Amino acid sequence: MRSDGHEDGAGVGGPGSGPPPPRTPAADESVPPGPVPGEPAPAGGPAPEEPAPTPGQGPEAPASPAPGERAPAVPEPAPAPGEPSPAGPASGGSVPRGPVPGEPAPAGGPAPGEPAPAAGIGALALPYQVVAAIGLALVGVFACVHLAMVFLHVAPANTVTRSHGDAVRWWTFPEFEQNWRLFAPNPLQQNVAVEVRAEYLAADGQRRTTEWIDMTAQDAEEIRGNLFPSHVHQNQLRRGWDFYLGSHDADNRASGVRGRLAEQYLRRIAMQRLDGEGLDGPVQRVQLRSASRSIKAPEWSAEKTDTRPVHRVLPWWTITAADLPEGVVNGRTEALR
Repeated sequence: MRSDGHEDGAGVGGPGSGPPPPRTPAADESVPPGPVPGEPAPAGGPAPEEPAPTPGQGPEAPASPAPGERAPAVPEPAPAPGEPSPAGPASGGSVPRGPVPGEPAPAGGPAPGEPAPAAGIGALALPYQVVAAIGLALVGVFACVHLAMVFLHVAPANTVTRSHGDAVRWWTFPEFEQNWRLFAPNPLQQNVAVEVRAEYLAADGQRRTTEWIDMTAQDAEEIRGNLFPSHVHQNQLRRGWDFYLGSHDADNRASGVRGRLAEQYLRRIAMQRLDGEGLDGPVQRVQLRSASRSIKAPEWSAEKTDTRPVHRVLPWWTITAADLPEGVVNGRTEALR
């Protein structure tokens, strides 16, 4: 049994003096493994040929990891001036790469020194460029002609309209008609309704007369709330009535061929509307009238307005086969066609 003096070195020179025997590590102690001959030195330690650094002469080498632990990361030395950075995809860095002569330019722009690619019509092939140019030219010509025709239609009478008035009217009516009375010094202040009644032969052989049917109200019902109202409902009856007033005097006498044409036009409109009224016999005669009502003045105005309707009654017109528009059948007049 050894004494404490032998272990602590206090008994040097005694009967049992001498170098202490090597200690055997206990089970709970960890001894860092030393370098094995033939194997490379761990990261951070000196090479086998290099001596270990002496304390105080250089940076202290990191301790070797214990068994089962990962070795700590060793920082890489900074690159020398003028050398590229060693960072790459493995270390998470990105190395900028300049253009290489002979390689195509990356997406997003042309290569340095190359012209930008063509855009618009210039990017098309030659046949498509020709077709596109012709199409644009036609659209431009149409726009110029349309603006010129509308201008001549609303402009005061001049030499051009007197010489080519028929062409201007043919282009303008009915789709491109312009009505500037809304912006006149005295705009329209009346509501005009065109009404019709018919005398027809009932199924029992008796002649009967219908009540007045408001054709203008029918058009207004079709237009109200409709985002794309038809020109038929907006202009057919209204323009037909204006045509009649412009071609007849106050006693309803026609002024030439235009007056007779206006009468036939109104009869055909009336028969088209009566075809949907469900009459149980053929129509013999029709009569039209207008009911004009002045618009009531606003509350803040001192103007007094008479809102009672004023009627203009037309004479009775006998219906013939020529007065039946396409698709309308009128009993006995069907055999006259």
